[in-house]
Amino acid sequence: MAHFAKIGLNSKVIAVHGLDNNKMLNASNVEDETVGVQELTRIHGWPLWVQTSYNTRGGKYYNTDGTLAADQSKALRGNYAGIGYLWDEENNLFFPPKPYASWVKHLPTASWKSPIGDAPALTAEQISQNTANTHRWIYNWNEGAQSWDLVNLIV
Repeated sequence: MAHFAKIGLNSKVIAVHGLDNNKMLNASNVEDETVGVQELTRIHGWPLWVQTSYNTRGGKYYNTDGTLAADQSKALRGNYAGIGYLWDEENNLFFPPKPYASWVKHLPTASWKSPIGDAPALTAEQISQNTANTHRWIYNWNEGAQSWDLVNLIV
């Protein structure tokens, strides 16, 4: 089964529909995204559809058992589209909803990153306390301060 994202006028995904692969065959009997778009447009009366891969996330293709596939040629458009995802036509990628106004696109993983980079790594002591379930240390993004704040969620 093929999956297609229905794209709203604001480039947001408003639905995802499945389509039998045999409904995507062109005159040469080869699967063709354009044929799938034509079929969905005929059925739903909506012209904006983009194929998405159920097994693609973070820019990588995964086997049905969840393991990373050796053949990454099947990775399609960064992520499997979901309702509320953003279709970036220029980069041919689906992005999850933007978590914070300041975050920027990270094209290799089709994800969002803070403007100052990843959260700092926890110290060995913090990791040890997390493992022992005596504390729960995490970094939370502080949009107002544009910084990562260390938070101790005491267990």
